[in-house]
Amino acid sequence: MIKVQNIHKAFDANEALIDVSAEFYEAKTNLIIGRSGSGKTVLLKCLIGIFEPDSGEIWYGNDLFTALDSDQQRNFKQQMGVVFQGGALFDSLSVEQNIRLPLDFFTSWNREQKLDRVNFCLQMVHMTDSNRLFPAELSGGMKKRVAIARAIALNPKYLFCDEPNSGLDPQTSIVIDKLIREITVEFKITTVINTHDMNSVMEIGDNILFLEAGRKCWEGSREEILTSDNKELNDFVFASELMKKIK
Repeated sequence: MIKVQNIHKAFDANEALIDVSAEFYEAKTNLIIGRSGSGKTVLLKCLIGIFEPDSGEIWYGNDLFTALDSDQQRNFKQQMGVVFQGGALFDSLSVEQNIRLPLDFFTSWNREQKLDRVNFCLQMVHMTDSNRLFPAELSGGMKKRVAIARAIALNPKYLFCDEPNSGLDPQTSIVIDKLIREITVEFKITTVINTHDMNSVMEIGDNILFLEAGRKCWEGSREEILTSDNKELNDFVFASELMKKIK
């Protein structure tokens, strides 16, 4: 489990996060939602150590992540897998080489062991025998699946996904959502997803954190979101559904 306690983060006079506390649970898909500028991306970047909070604590189980120095955090990050918004695949590397990168950096495995792990990860994302393909030969959904395969290559305890459905059509988005949920449950990963996609919220939102103007405004499950009387949350849900119909 990840526990965030009273996190505050500002950039000059702009307060991006204000006294945010939340918990993200093992074997659950934990979603952070909110409007653009609500602080959800800043919170995700604090969780993975890209940003350092001005105050507050981030706990990974019994480990106080915010108390670790830079070298200790770097070592700790081997327990994390990250799926970036654009996939962040290296165009000059094959699918196999992209997935193998964290294994090359952080393990002393031989080539056969690495290939076995790459093939296992490709099997998990339903892309068996795509080793020799290059990113230019992949669809948007396939690129996201390769990015997920790379993120789980080191068998992480924690998985972070930044807008995993960005740029994807609705049907492909559903496939990616189900894939992330399958991996989360099967390997008992603590998964945190930053999203504005209400379909994702209603399909896989085990635990949902809603941010508004840098503050925690609501927290609950996808079932509870339907009966909430929180005005800010209801306005956000209504606006998201309205924009979907306009598109």
